[in-house]
Amino acid sequence: MRILITGAAGFIGFHLVEKLIKSGLYIVGIDNINNYYDVNLKYDRLNQVGLSKDNISNDGELVASSIFPNFSFAKIDLVDLKKLETLFKQEKFTHVVNLAAQAGVRYSLENPHAYVQSNLIGFVNILECCRGHRIKHLIYASSSSVYGSNLKIPFSEEDKVDTPVSLYAATKKSNELMAYAYSHLYHLPTTGLRFFTVYGPWGRPDMAPMLFANAIMKGEPIKVFNNGEMQRDFTYIDDIIDGVIKVMDTIPNKTPKADVFNIGNSKPVDLMKFILLLEKSLGKEAIKSFYPMQDGDVKVTYADTGHLNKRTGYKPNISLENGISRFTSWFLERESDN
Repeated sequence: MRILITGAAGFIGFHLVEKLIKSGLYIVGIDNINNYYDVNLKYDRLNQVGLSKDNISNDGELVASSIFPNFSFAKIDLVDLKKLETLFKQEKFTHVVNLAAQAGVRYSLENPHAYVQSNLIGFVNILECCRGHRIKHLIYASSSSVYGSNLKIPFSEEDKVDTPVSLYAATKKSNELMAYAYSHLYHLPTTGLRFFTVYGPWGRPDMAPMLFANAIMKGEPIKVFNNGEMQRDFTYIDDIIDGVIKVMDTIPNKTPKADVFNIGNSKPVDLMKFILLLEKSLGKEAIKSFYPMQDGDVKVTYADTGHLNKRTGYKPNISLENGISRFTSWFLERESDN
């Protein structure tokens, strides 16, 4: 297997790269390293797998890891079709895991064009490269946000997802439709993964676990939306990575060869309980400021992962208590180093 992982400097992408290169597989990672959040965190992730910031080229050339001989990285934006085509031709990939995207629900309310460029134009570029180079399996990131205002829980892949409440969600649903069309027209095997509230070490600083932990340790208020009356299907990063790897070897078994899976913990947690466990693990009480529901947000996320379990044997193993403990251990160690 020769695997391309896009979004390799991102939260999920970095963890997938690390897991796969340690198993001995040949991996190429790409990322545009945009400034949606602190780029130093992205470079720090890459440093963990042997890529120094000073050695990363801005012209899209591959740079070899100083630690893992089976890993190389290039700074490439998915919008740059010419560089993508050159990379695909050069590396002769068998599998592609597309995790690159403009993330963030609330950010999409203010910067819609960033989502069109990365999540739509960038994704069709990936599809075209996969079609042209006969990729055996394209796995791509979708999102639980596609369920939008759906009131039925748990969320099932059989549910209608025609009511997105953010542009971000709309672009993710568009990805699923585009992938299906390419599977139908060009027989490209594609699998979308609807991720549910991923957390853990090296997490995104714009998501609740990092936002809360930073504020708690600084003695600053945390923003609790909908007066805390929310539930999230918090899923630890190791369980997510386990699911992604299982899916890589699971080619869709229907015609067209297009599939979509929920990938979550299937145990929604009250937001206030999550905050309480975080307080206990950090050893410090949070100052809470309560706010109404934000535009683009939903009250509950809850994954039905029966389809994924049936096809791959996926079953999450990390409890919320264990996951928060691992996350805060990493967080406190990183804080002390900085």
